[in-house]
Amino acid sequence: MPAPELVIFDCDGVLVDSEIIASRVEAKVLTEAGFAITPEELASRYAGLTFKDILLSIEENADAPLQATLIDRAESEVDKKVRKEVKPLEGVHDAVAAVSVPKCVCSNSSHERVEAMLSRTRLLPFFKDRIYSSLETPTGRPKPAPDVFLYAAEKLGADPGRCFVIEDSVHGAAGAKAAGMRVIGFTGGSHIQPGHADLLMEAGAETVIHRHQDLNVVIAALSEWSEDA
Repeated sequence: MPAPELVIFDCDGVLVDSEIIASRVEAKVLTEAGFAITPEELASRYAGLTFKDILLSIEENADAPLQATLIDRAESEVDKKVRKEVKPLEGVHDAVAAVSVPKCVCSNSSHERVEAMLSRTRLLPFFKDRIYSSLETPTGRPKPAPDVFLYAAEKLGADPGRCFVIEDSVHGAAGAKAAGMRVIGFTGGSHIQPGHADLLMEAGAETVIHRHQDLNVVIAALSEWSEDA
């Protein structure tokens, strides 16, 4: 495989350190609603899922009905927090700038939230109009469905098999793998728990990095190797 046709970045936990903020807010909302959970537990189990899917999973596995109004409350509070507090991951500006091929963002967060976070962290100019939210795809299905990845590849004219995806969540990695793309796991976010790298590998990542400084070296190395070679 020569140089990739497209490099896709997840946003939360890859470009910006927002997962820990969201986990704290969502854990607080759930605990106050009667389902006690710590931010660490929530991040470990559910990072990468929409809050709606988190609620559905909790109801299914814990037999604990939760009000749908919690979705709007959690989304509103997360939006307020990340717009004021979110920070970029260390080394991300240089790493993204060094990606010479087309690049984009694929996220389960809303387009508006992603754009606001990238603007606050001065990453928006790198992506401009290449932000894709799963909420805006024809199906509206979030990760771990592969839809948002395939949608971005189609829009940008890239062969899925020649795309690299940088993901911090198991659900995102699984979705990218299902899209037929090559996955690099990332564990540099504040929400990451011990053993997470192994989970990313099990979900389909070919390798895992902890620092953005290693990203382009790894892309170059993996581009020289493919299972089809």
